[in-house]
Order: sequence, then C-alpha cells, then structure tokens
Amino acid sequence: MIKNVFLIALFVMLSIPCKSQEAIHKSPKLVVGIVVDQMRYDYLTRFYNRFGDGGFKRMITNGYNCKNNHFNNVPTYTGPGHTSVYTGTTPQNHGIISNHWYDKFSKKMVYCANDPSVKPVGSDSEMEQMSPHRMKTTSVADQNRLHTQLKGKTIGIAIKDRGAILPAGHTANGAYWFRGKDEGKWITSTYYRNELPEWVKKFNASGKAASYFKVWDTKEDIKTYTESGKDLNTFERGFEGKETATFPYDLRKLKKANEGYDLIKSTAFGNSLTADFAIEAIDGEALGADEVTDFLTISFSSTDYVGHNFGVNSKEVQDTYLRLDTDIERLLNKLDQKVGKGQYTVFLTADHGAVHVPSYLQSIKIPAGYFDSKVFEEKVRSYVKEVFKADNLIENISNNQIFFDYKELGNNAIDAEKLQKSIAHFILQENQVDKVFTRSQLESVEYTSGIARLIQKGFNQKRSGDVVVIMDPATISYSKTGSTHGSGMIYDTHAPLLFFGHGIKKGSTTQKTKITDIAPTISALLGITFPNGATGDVLSFVIQ
Repeated sequence: MIKNVFLIALFVMLSIPCKSQEAIHKSPKLVVGIVVDQMRYDYLTRFYNRFGDGGFKRMITNGYNCKNNHFNNVPTYTGPGHTSVYTGTTPQNHGIISNHWYDKFSKKMVYCANDPSVKPVGSDSEMEQMSPHRMKTTSVADQNRLHTQLKGKTIGIAIKDRGAILPAGHTANGAYWFRGKDEGKWITSTYYRNELPEWVKKFNASGKAASYFKVWDTKEDIKTYTESGKDLNTFERGFEGKETATFPYDLRKLKKANEGYDLIKSTAFGNSLTADFAIEAIDGEALGADEVTDFLTISFSSTDYVGHNFGVNSKEVQDTYLRLDTDIERLLNKLDQKVGKGQYTVFLTADHGAVHVPSYLQSIKIPAGYFDSKVFEEKVRSYVKEVFKADNLIENISNNQIFFDYKELGNNAIDAEKLQKSIAHFILQENQVDKVFTRSQLESVEYTSGIARLIQKGFNQKRSGDVVVIMDPATISYSKTGSTHGSGMIYDTHAPLLFFGHGIKKGSTTQKTKITDIAPTISALLGITFPNGATGDVLSFVIQ
C-alpha cells in the first residue's frame, strides 16, 4: 500500500515539470514586429499623456518597457537599422552598411534593397526591382521558417521598400511596399511571386489610398499641443504649393505639386494606410490562423518623412504620433479579434532616432551646425594630390567614409596605411570634425566602449571605406530645415523597445539593452535557433 502511494506521488511530481516545460515552449500563433521609422525614445514620454489607452499605453502597461535601449553601431539609418533589429547583429556582420553605399567591386553606388535580377510586380517602374539579396545573414523570421519546415508564414509590410524587405528576410512569403507617384499601389517583386495575390489587388482597387487625399488638420485642438514648438517657425520645410509649413494641409490641392501619392507618404495618413494594409494582410494571408507561428513585420515609414520635413519638435510630428497611437490600437484590436488575446506577441522599436533641427538648437545657444560635404571633399582631394603628387588615389567619398583606389596606390608605390594616417591627421584639423578612424585601426584594435565601439560595429571589412569621419554633436550634412539622423549620438541611438503579449512579463527596466538583443529574445521565446550572425543577448527578464 505504502509502495503504491509512493509510486503515485512520484508519478504526479514527475508530471508537473513536463507540463510546465510544455507551457514554456508553447509558441504564439503570430509574432508581429513593429518598427517606427525615426522614433526617438522620448516620444513615448513626451506624448504619453496624450495617448489613448489602447495603443502605446496598452503595450507599456500590459507589456515590458526597455527604457534604455540603444543601437550599438554607426551609422543609424533605415536600412542598417531594420536589418539589425531582425538579424540580431550589426553591419559588421549583416553587411547593410547604409541605405546607399559605394561598392568597391562594381565601382558604383548601390542601394541596400535593389536587385537588377528581379522585376517589379504590380508596377512597371524599373525603380522597383527589389530583394534582400545584399543582406548577408538570416533574420529571426528566416529562422522561424526554417524551424517550422517553411510552414510558418512571413509577410513584410512598409511604405518604404527596405522597411518591408529587410525585416522579412530571405525566405519571406511576401514583402509589400507602396508605390507612390501617379500609381498609389502596394507592390512586390518577382523575388517573392509573379503576380499580386487577390487580396492585394482588391485593396489596391478599393480606392483606400486615394481616400487620404483630404485635409490634414490636427487630430485635436492645436492649442492643446503644448508638447511641441510653435506651428509657424523657420525650422520647417513644408510642402510645395503652400507658403507656410502650418496646419491645415489640403492634400488634394497639394497633390500635383508634391509627386502625387508620394504626398500621402509624407503625412500622418501614410501610417494609417500602412495599418489598413497590415490589417487586411492578417485576413488575406490567414496569419496566426493555426498553431504554427507566423511572422508579420510592419514598418511605419511616414514618421520618418514627417520628421525629415518638419523636425522633431514640430506640431506635425506630434500629430503624427497621436494618430499613429490610434493606428496601433486598431492593429491590436484586429489581432485580439482574429488571432485571440494572449495568442500573439508584439515588439515595437525604431530603426534610429533623430536630432533636433540644428538651426533651432543654435537659436537657443546649444552647439550645433551644418557641414558642407562638397567643400570637404574638395579639400581632401586637393590635399592628397598636393602631398602625394598623384591623381585619383581617392576613388569615392560618401557616408562619411573615404575609399581608396588601390590600383592607383600600387601604380604610385604608395602605402595604404601611410595614406590613411596622413588623411586622418589632415581631416582632424577641420572645424566640425570630432574624430577620425582608419581602416588599420578598426581592423587591428578591438574597441570596447564609446563611439569607437559603435564605429567598429558598423564597419564591414569588405564593404566599408578606408577612413571614417565623425562630426561634432548635432552637426549634420542637411538642409537648415527639418531633422535627420545617422550618428552615434544618443539622440540617434536611443530607441523605444516594447514587448507585449504571449510569453511576455509585465514590467520595465532602465538597464541598458541593445537593438541586437531583440532577435535573440524572440528566438528564445519561440524556442528556435538564433539568426546565423546574431551577436545580441537574450533579455531573459522580459520572457515569462
């Protein structure tokens, strides 16, 4: 009798861990990755009291908020940013070193998503030949496809092609981006399929995009927008055909002078259109409809267009985020209804932040400035020609990098390291230049902190240049209106990171986290292999 009782008790005890283990490894039906293009972390805090309860606040209150999350590489641009989020590594490994960069082998500038070997689907424009073929590593969505024997589906969506393509990875079932100009359609390429699916055709024919040619006025009374600067100021560009960069904007009247449907991209309504399309994709692709985990990657691109045009302190940026909050609420409500509460996991982050408009900073006595890259290039080329008595030693100057022509160096018996050091010393004498790094330094020394570490993480041995130049804080090569990004300064590296839904704890941390931690964390949640180049860490305190 005692023996039987003991055996029963032992059986019960042994069964408990098995059930717990099963619960731990039960994956969500759908993972939704949201990247908000050009979203500074402080937009969450600055506009927090203006948000509703169902969007950003719902994710913060019921999810996990990493308040001290940063990019750990330079440059901080859209292409590298999206790629780092989903690959769990930096340009040093994934190879997307910028949006456009100089290719030393083809001797021309290349675009991070361009692929001449494919054709556009849904548009006749040769500008839409796109694929992820320049990305050297896998994404977390790729690993989910591999883990599920390609049963788990991946769909990527963004107004920008690179924002749709790079996150979705190499094995995606589809990536869709918005073709503006006079077309106003969501399109793809033959990398994914030879014809648009019926649900995309139906959406394009619905007139939804054209419906946003309406008046863009503030969502709420503009007098209550005290979290941003004056509506009328000298730091914003605005739209062609309107004398001032002030609300309201009659988009129907401005359409012709502003590249047709491209105008919608540059307003808050571009995010709404993206949310509309993503919501349709959940139904059209039956995402999260079974027990095999699917991936939906969404990038809200219009926040970047608005920021570049009007600046981070503008009424337009504030209104764009208040409207985006509503769009995120719509998306979460759709996921609740279609996939089920507690059955999906969402993370939200950004691809980079942005600097305050330098001319605005100057007006309030904060050090800032504008760097004339054309004059800089002329000075560098003249210096090299004078000192080394040879033409064409420099092949290209772009993305704050200098590329040498190694054939010319050989013809003139010039040592590459000597040329690097000489140019670096010369450039450091220039006003507005803060630091300079050479290829020899980046290849021979392992930096562990500071801007040097970020530069090294963004330096790809095969694709990057021979000298890297760092500007002073808040110093940019850009117009004197609007904001931009790209540096390793806090305003560009500090990005929000929210986790929400299935398998996610409630809480927050001020512990420093990295963008490259996102993909390993989601991989751990799903119980799958990390992306093959991943260098980030699992944020174990986020996962239940």
